[in-house]
Amino acid sequence: MLRTGTYLLLVVAGAVMLLGSPAAPQEGPRPAERPVVVSAMEGVIGPPQADWMRQSLEQATTLDARALVLRLNTPGGLSDAMRDIIQTVLSSPIPVITWVAPSGSRAASAGTYIFYASHVAAMAPGTNLGAATPIQMGGGGTPGSPGEEPEEGQEGGDQAEEQKEGSGDPAKRKMVEDAVAYLQSLADLRGRNRDWAERAVREGASLPAQEAAETDVADFLAPTLEALLEAADGRTVETAAGEVTLDLEGAPVEEIEPGWRIRLLQILANPNVAYILMLIGIYGLIFELASPGGIVPGVLGGISLLLALYAFQALPVNYAGLALMGLGILFFIAEALVPSFGALGIGGLIAFVLGSIMLMDTDTPALEVAWPVIITAAVITGGFMLTVATMAARSHHRQSVSGTGHLIGRTARAIDDLDPEGWVRFEGERWQARAAEPVAAGEDVRITAVKGLTLEVTKLDSAHWEE
Repeated sequence: MLRTGTYLLLVVAGAVMLLGSPAAPQEGPRPAERPVVVSAMEGVIGPPQADWMRQSLEQATTLDARALVLRLNTPGGLSDAMRDIIQTVLSSPIPVITWVAPSGSRAASAGTYIFYASHVAAMAPGTNLGAATPIQMGGGGTPGSPGEEPEEGQEGGDQAEEQKEGSGDPAKRKMVEDAVAYLQSLADLRGRNRDWAERAVREGASLPAQEAAETDVADFLAPTLEALLEAADGRTVETAAGEVTLDLEGAPVEEIEPGWRIRLLQILANPNVAYILMLIGIYGLIFELASPGGIVPGVLGGISLLLALYAFQALPVNYAGLALMGLGILFFIAEALVPSFGALGIGGLIAFVLGSIMLMDTDTPALEVAWPVIITAAVITGGFMLTVATMAARSHHRQSVSGTGHLIGRTARAIDDLDPEGWVRFEGERWQARAAEPVAAGEDVRITAVKGLTLEVTKLDSAHWEE
C-alpha cells in the first residue's frame, strides 16, 4: 500500500509540474523578411486564451513581426482573463490587428472589449459583436464574465433603463458602471464609437459587421486575410513603443498554433470535461479505497480529480452546487455500506442532480455543463444506486447460508423411531433429533429449531410452515 500511495503521489506531482510550467515559445527559422503573424483565438475566453495571447505576442516579437493578426471568434468568457488579454494588447510594441472571422463568427461579450482594445479592428462580412453587459457570478460574489447576447424577447432594455435610473441591485449597477467606463476608455484610446460602447454594456446591444463599419465601431470590413492586410496597410497606430505605420504590402504570413500545453488547458477549461473528470476522480478513489491494491483506479482517480480541480479554478464554480454533489456521492457510499433499501440512494441522486445543475454559476451557455452530460451522469449514477439497493434487498430476503439459520424450515427423514429422540438424515448427514410427538422411522419431519447439535423436529403433516 505504501508503494501504491508513493506511486500515485509521484504521478500527480508530475501532472502538476507539467500543467504549471510555462511552455517555451515556438522558435522556427527567422524569415528573410519581417512577417505578419496570424494567431487564432476561439471559444470561451479563459486563462488558456490569456496564456495563448502572451505566447502569440512573444513569438511575434521573436520573429520581429510587422503586426500580429488575432483571428477572433468567441461567445464571451471570464472578466479576469479578458482583462489579461487586453493588458497584453495595450503593452504590445507590435501592432495587434483583431479580425472577427471567418463569416459566422462573433466577438460577443468579452470579445467586444478585446476588439475595442486592438490597434486595428476589422470584421468579415456575416459576423457580429456586442452584448457586453457584465454578469454577476456567485450570488453576490465577484463579477463574472460579460453576458451573452440577450435572446429575442428578453427584457434587456428594460433592465438597462432601471440601471440608468438608479434602481435595482447596487452591486449590479457598480459592475455596469465600471464596465461602461472601461469600454469607453478603450474607445477613446483607439478613436472608436464611445456612445455605442455604452449601449453595448447597458442595453446588451449588438451590431452586424456592416453597421459596425458604418458607425466607427469597426475600422473596416475584410472578407479575406489578403483584403485585411491591404486595408490595414499604411495606417498609423499608437503602440507601447510609440507610433507605428503599418507596412504590410507583400509581407509574408506566418501562421502560428498553440502547443500541446495550451491545447490541453483549453480542453480542461471546458465545463463538461471538468465535470466528467471530477466524477472519474471521485469514483476512482472510492474504488481504490474499497479494494486497496487495485492501483489503476487510484492513479486515474487522483490524476482526474487534480485536473478537475485545476479546471474549476478557471471556471465560475458555485461551491454550493459542488457541495450538493459531494453530499449526493456520500449518500451513495452510505447506501452501499449501510443499505437503506433506496432511501439514501434516492436522496443522493436528488442531491447529485441539483448540484450538477447549480455547479456552474453563470448565465453564459458556453460556460455551463450541458444537460445531456448531466442526464447521462445521473442515469449512470442512478443505475449504480439501483444496483446496490437491489442487491441489498435480495440479500435481506435471501435465506441464510451460514451457521444454523439455514436449517430452520427444512425437511429431514427419520432414520429410526423418534420417541422423543432419535436420528434423522438431512442432506446426506446424520443428525440427532428430538420430536415433539412420536415419529416412525422413514417419515419426513420439519426442522423447527436447532439447540446445540440436536434438531427440534415435528411431523411434516402437523407443521405449520410453507415451503
